[in-house]
Amino acid sequence: MPMHVCTSAQMMCTMGMAPSVFNATPRMVLTNNLIAGNIMDNKPMVNIPPFGMCMSPANPSVASATAAALGVLTPMPCTPNTAAPWAPGAPTVLVDQQPALDNVSQLVCNFGGVITFVSPGQMNELIP
Repeated sequence: MPMHVCTSAQMMCTMGMAPSVFNATPRMVLTNNLIAGNIMDNKPMVNIPPFGMCMSPANPSVASATAAALGVLTPMPCTPNTAAPWAPGAPTVLVDQQPALDNVSQLVCNFGGVITFVSPGQMNELIP
């Protein structure tokens, strides 16, 4: 069952080496006394902190370090590069006039990773 996502949700990227913590944009809408997320909370470093080291060859710093290591994949610090909104969101529930963010939503990084939620940040509120 989908659950609303809020600040403190745990995320993981398929190209990252460590989990990260979601930060919803400050707003008056709360879920279990934590700021509720919507699909537009996709800003790198603001809403989406780094995932440790990045392993994506599409990341220019990884590509450069890998070339310098004669083709041996060399992870480099993660710098999320997200432009599109989270998808699909919860279209029947709006948070600040945008679909609410739920724990089955995904966000694509322009370097090839897919960001998903490991936990929603709260455990009580289900989406109808």
